[in-house]
Amino acid sequence: MYLITVFGNLLIILAISSDSHLHTPMYFFLANLSFVDICFTSTTVPKMLLNTQTQSKVINYAGCISQMYFFLLCAELDDFLLSAMAYDRFVAICHPLHYTVIMNPQLCGLLVLVSWIIIVSLFYCTGLGVYLSSAAIQSSYSSATASVMYTVVSPMLNPFIYSLRNRDIKRALKRIVGVPVT
Repeated sequence: MYLITVFGNLLIILAISSDSHLHTPMYFFLANLSFVDICFTSTTVPKMLLNTQTQSKVINYAGCISQMYFFLLCAELDDFLLSAMAYDRFVAICHPLHYTVIMNPQLCGLLVLVSWIIIVSLFYCTGLGVYLSSAAIQSSYSSATASVMYTVVSPMLNPFIYSLRNRDIKRALKRIVGVPVT
């Protein structure tokens, strides 16, 4: 599942960056979402796979803190990028004649930048204190299953949900692979 997540999201990024027809705000946000999904999954899954292979559940303090930092950063960034995508669709539907004026490249870049800045600020202001002072230990099987579903399955499905049902993305992927486009 991890490899499907990484390769699926990389394929979406490649398709969007290589096809000039996909250089629109919606696909800009989608490429950023795919990148963040790769990072999000890569914060926990490699360590989990290593732990499975070595039958060890040990992580040092610095590793735990850095893993938690990047996990929270990417999780929240996902949320903010989805909000930016929702705003993009709102403008496209409710203000179609003004869409290109409102959703210009500067605003799209600003929305992504603001998403990053807000996430870092939120993490340092609240997340760090909560997670450093938390003494709750949950090691149940259902908690582990829920964690895998959240950290692996959701980012793996995002390329399918947001992209592969879209004929423009399908057309760009066919061009990359060398399949004749109809």
